[in-house]
Parts: sequence; structure tokens; C-alpha cells
Amino acid sequence: MVPDEELLARSQKGDMEAFTLLVERYQKMLYTIAYRFLGNPEDAGDAAQEALVRAYKNLPGFRGQCSFKTWLQHIIANVCRDALRRLKRRPTLSLEGLQETEGVPWELAAGEAVTSPEEIILAREGEDHLHKLIQALMPEYRMVIIMRDLQGFSYEEIAATLGCSVGTVKSRLSRARQFLRQHLVREREHFAKQSVYISKGGEGR
Repeated sequence: MVPDEELLARSQKGDMEAFTLLVERYQKMLYTIAYRFLGNPEDAGDAAQEALVRAYKNLPGFRGQCSFKTWLQHIIANVCRDALRRLKRRPTLSLEGLQETEGVPWELAAGEAVTSPEEIILAREGEDHLHKLIQALMPEYRMVIIMRDLQGFSYEEIAATLGCSVGTVKSRLSRARQFLRQHLVREREHFAKQSVYISKGGEGR
């Protein structure tokens, strides 16, 4: 496979075939990230396309300060940030009632810890539930949880993208994590009760 660096260099010289290969390599990634942010196929497709357009327009200015993949991730995050500011039609859940929990690990039970909400869902053979919970978050919280826990951006990178302080990023991330953790634990407890009920043959029917 031709390295990204070679395709990028050729693309910056006007080689459209090379850029097409880069598009084919990363368009699925861009769509997946956009879908996490925006929550539906139509908006995700539009955002992924917009990210590719922005990437092409800004190719001359890319100097390799990070990998091409990371650069694209920054671009799609910015596109989705702008889209979320325009799309205010979806209902969201308030996090105002949650306590600050900075530094609290993702724990579901004693001795059972994970590093991100995504790992919890993967352990339960699917991430649909997590996706729905993330979509319920207000945009500012959705951005930080996806950028930090699913994309791996630093606090400083997130702050620069969102135009806020690192302290604000950490506060929003803490509240978003607490929201997800509470709802995932609640859902897991419900699932466990249902399993016990079924194993007992539905006593009391």
C-alpha cells in the first residue's frame, strides 16, 4: 500500500488520482466520526463530504505537523462542531444535576474498571446504546466526550477546537462521563434483573 506521505505529497502537487486514493482510504473513518457527532446518516454524509472539501482546499498549507489521519480528524471535528451549532432540532438531556467527578475512573462495580464508555458497550456486544446516550448529550458535552474518549485528542487540542479553556473541557468531560456512567449502570442493572427473571421462568406470572 502506498504510504499516506507519498500520496499526500503527490496530492499537494495537483495529482487528483493520489488524492482520490486518500479519500477512499479515509472516507469511512470520516463518516463514522461524523455519525457519532451528529447522530444520523444524512448529516454524517454531508459532514464527511464537507471535511474532504476542506481538506482538499487546505492541502497546500498542510506541513506535516501531525499525521494526515489526525489532520483529517481535526477537520471533521471542526465541521461537526459547526454543524451542531446549526442543528438545534434534537432534544437533549441536561447535565446540570450531576456532580463534578473529575478523576473518577469508569467503574461499574468493585474491581471492574474500563478506560472509556466505548469499552463498556463493546463488552455488551454492541454500541447502539452508547450512541443513543451520546446523542442525548447537549452538543458541548457531546463534542468533548467524543474527541477525548473516542478520538483520543488532548485537552489542549479540544480546547483549541472548541474555543474554550482546558478547565472548561475537563469540567464538561467529567459531567458527560458521569452522565454516561450513571445511565450505563442503570441499564446494566435492569438487564441483570431481566436475566434473573427469565432464568427463574418468570415467577409470579
